[in-house]
Amino acid sequence: MAESAPHLSIVIPLFNAALNLPALYRELSALEIAGGLELVLVNDGSSDETEAIARKLTQDSRIPLTFVSLSRNFGEHNAVLAGLRASTGRYVVTMDDDLQNPPSEVLKLLAAAEAEQRDVVYAIYDRKEHAWWRNLGSRLTNSIADHVVEKPAKLYLSSFRCMTRLVADEVAKSRNPYPYIDGLIFQITQNASAVRVRHVEREQGRSGYTLRKLVRLWLSMLVNFSVLPLRLMTLAGIIASALGFLAVIEVVLEHLLKRNPTGWGSLMAAILLLSGMQLMLLGIMGEYVGRIYLGISEKPQSVVRTTLKSSGKSDA
Repeated sequence: MAESAPHLSIVIPLFNAALNLPALYRELSALEIAGGLELVLVNDGSSDETEAIARKLTQDSRIPLTFVSLSRNFGEHNAVLAGLRASTGRYVVTMDDDLQNPPSEVLKLLAAAEAEQRDVVYAIYDRKEHAWWRNLGSRLTNSIADHVVEKPAKLYLSSFRCMTRLVADEVAKSRNPYPYIDGLIFQITQNASAVRVRHVEREQGRSGYTLRKLVRLWLSMLVNFSVLPLRLMTLAGIIASALGFLAVIEVVLEHLLKRNPTGWGSLMAAILLLSGMQLMLLGIMGEYVGRIYLGISEKPQSVVRTTLKSSGKSDA
């Protein structure tokens, strides 16, 4: 790492952030960071004026600012990884572009990482000002992570986090086209903690998060970092086999006692249950095989169209 590297880099993936970006830049550039501050903005295929605004901010910035423009929308985690590769700070904070995490709270994350000598510090909230379905999705995401990601028990995960240069560099080595950043982090370290910060209502624009993106995130967690789905299907197969064995005993007893045979309804129910489980298992195995194939075929994690750097001087 260069001696002139700033103390802190802030990486922000941008998606249709034109309404919030000027205020976000203004508040972040006003932060006083001993050792210097660097901003890294990554445009993840926005369809509004985000690109033009980010370019103008880069040209006029009074602090070091790097703008990375991706060739299309690749997803939040892919964009963050592109930003980590462009960052140079001793510590790196990642945050969203919606101003729901007040920029001043960056100082709390950095202070906790330095004081506690943590590799990563996550933000936790007393109250999240998101729609109910997104809050529910976040809770489910953390519940899944408790079982499939090797992290400290009950540590709340969020996209507002501070990590050391070591962790940022190791995470950025990933070339998986379906990355999950927190999973990558906890493959590197478990020296993590959390600090309580504010979360405010979104004033402008709307969230780019959708149910489809949440499902894609869950699949990335489950498939990239765990064989839990396969183990669950193995358990389901064992249970189904045991029930089938009991059914065989019942058929034999009915034959010996000359009872009427079980009706077609029971037979069809058994066929549908077993065939459904088999198709589900094939689907899960197909997901694993498909991701292996995409990795081997070198599907790009992201493609950088342009990279611009400001001429702003660090306050260091």
